[in-house]
Amino acid sequence: MDEKTTETQQPGSKEPEEAKFDELKTDENRDKTERDISFLLDVPLEITVELGKTKMLIQELVQLGQGSVIELEKLAGEPMEILVNNKLIARGEVVVVNEKFGVRLTDTISPMERIRQLK
Repeated sequence: MDEKTTETQQPGSKEPEEAKFDELKTDENRDKTERDISFLLDVPLEITVELGKTKMLIQELVQLGQGSVIELEKLAGEPMEILVNNKLIARGEVVVVNEKFGVRLTDTISPMERIRQLK
């Protein structure tokens, strides 16, 4: 055996090379990247305004006709919920704009609360 070869080295093997890594982003660059969300601005999202909910038996559902009234769990005047992709983001009240219904936001959910909803 060659004098330079040790018990753990195989004959003809090379010396280990030092690992090289790309330079890590600085905090300044990372903050800029995290704040730059402009690439998300054209992503379509489904927005739902929820007036209220109720549960019905199929028997009750098939008996509904024109003029039937469905009682909802929410009280009159209670804020409606605005959902984006089925996640609550705000509450609001009904308004009429140019003979169309709309919603005026009265309360938005804080970013921390939105994060808690993801769990």
